[in-house]
Amino acid sequence: MATTLKINGEVREINADADTPLLWVIRDELDLTGTKFGCGVASCGSCTVHINGQPQRSCIYPISAVGDSEVTTIESLDSPEAKAVQAAWQELDVVQCGYCQSGQIMSAVGLLTQNTKPTDEDIDSYMNGNACRCATYVRIRAAIHHAADLLEAKA
Repeated sequence: MATTLKINGEVREINADADTPLLWVIRDELDLTGTKFGCGVASCGSCTVHINGQPQRSCIYPISAVGDSEVTTIESLDSPEAKAVQAAWQELDVVQCGYCQSGQIMSAVGLLTQNTKPTDEDIDSYMNGNACRCATYVRIRAAIHHAADLLEAKA
């Protein structure tokens, strides 16, 4: 079945069943491998993408639910919040193994888009469900605070 999706600013024709998870279209059909498979039940966050600017777990999101929405993957994330998060991640050396980090970054950008000065509690609440097997949670929280500071300095 042919479905039209707008992914990373491009309209793409996809031949897949309507109930196919968006993750598999992104990875297998479009060869965009920054979005990771972790658990398949939306509890680890590795598969996070943005749909109309909001973080969404793509492993359980059927392509039929995308409709006319804009899907953004880590490969084309390009906003002031994204640039601040990516800079903070590098400056604070957040990554250890790196597997979960695209999902962590996608969620952090979503948070900072909604809340430019999050507290520790805001961060912990918003990032809940993004698992990091290397336990870099303290560095992730510090990087989100640093990204917020970078955004404030540019304002």
